[in-house]
Amino acid sequence: MSVRARAVGAGVGAVLFGGVILAQGAGPAVAAAGAKSPEKFTIEDPRITESSGLAASRAHKNIYWTHNDSDDGPYVYAVDGRTGKTVATVTLRGIDPRDVEAVSVGPDGDVYVGDIGDNLDGTWPEVWIYRFPEPEKLRDTTVTPTRYTVRYEGGPRNAESLMVHPKTGRVYIASKSSKGKGGLYAGPRKLTASGVNTFRRIAGVDFEATDGAFSPDGTRLVLRAYFSATAYRWKSGGDGGIERLGSVPVPLQRQGESVTFAPDGRTVLFGSEGRASEVEPVELSGSALPSSAREGGGGGGDGSAGSDGSDDKGGRGAGEGEDGHSNLLLAGATFAGAVVVWAALRRGVRRGRG
Repeated sequence: MSVRARAVGAGVGAVLFGGVILAQGAGPAVAAAGAKSPEKFTIEDPRITESSGLAASRAHKNIYWTHNDSDDGPYVYAVDGRTGKTVATVTLRGIDPRDVEAVSVGPDGDVYVGDIGDNLDGTWPEVWIYRFPEPEKLRDTTVTPTRYTVRYEGGPRNAESLMVHPKTGRVYIASKSSKGKGGLYAGPRKLTASGVNTFRRIAGVDFEATDGAFSPDGTRLVLRAYFSATAYRWKSGGDGGIERLGSVPVPLQRQGESVTFAPDGRTVLFGSEGRASEVEPVELSGSALPSSAREGGGGGGDGSAGSDGSDDKGGRGAGEGEDGHSNLLLAGATFAGAVVVWAALRRGVRRGRG
């Protein structure tokens, strides 16, 4: 994440939280407390000041993996979503991270950590992914991860989003571009630790993606930006492309950096950087809802998904219908608020210079 992004995010977040509050009724409500739906929580650990990635554990209920951005160390934290407290710290032996931006859990139960950031917008010739099994017991431990070298077809890219498909185990990265020229890149079907893993572009991403996550059944992909998120239908294992469904409502946060699906498949959780940052759940609706969850089969069930997790059925986009109309209202209001804040900050800077 760039210094410019931190400054703008901090300024916008401070003003928004200070007085610009949008009605939560304009779109699917933040998930209510329930037996299956996660609740909002605050990351209490004072060491976690730049939570840049988020992934729901497969092995431990209500546990979420996270990590700091750069300038921390080779640490991954297990946070209890019921209390916000860190219940385990995993130290990656032999790793000197450069810019860790993402974390994801694969179908094999392994944790994948993406050291994929490049604040110089495509200067580093290669980046890395670290992989280790989820610990059976939650306690502080040190592990020796498998390290994968990553390069992109077409040259270096800046990226903050790494997703492991929950059916195939294939790894994907979404690059980040302020010019609307980002892309979704697919890694080899099986990563190798003995050579270079070349990631190839399979789709475009026209916004600054800060994180992404697959639904538990693999039929949906959600990519988020600082103040917005977009849902996609996963088609033919990604080889058939992705279908943009529309916007997903995002809670107002200091600096939106992370997203993960809850195990129920109906809820996504959005995280932010900053000390004592909040993780907030949002219930999905309409076509953004994964196939298995929509059919009542549970978020991790097979539902109508193919063996590769694809969902080639057409349907109304997430930006259509009553839910879509509310989503658009919320997105429009959020954008308008951000513009007002940006203009105010700009005027303040000019006056300060004068």
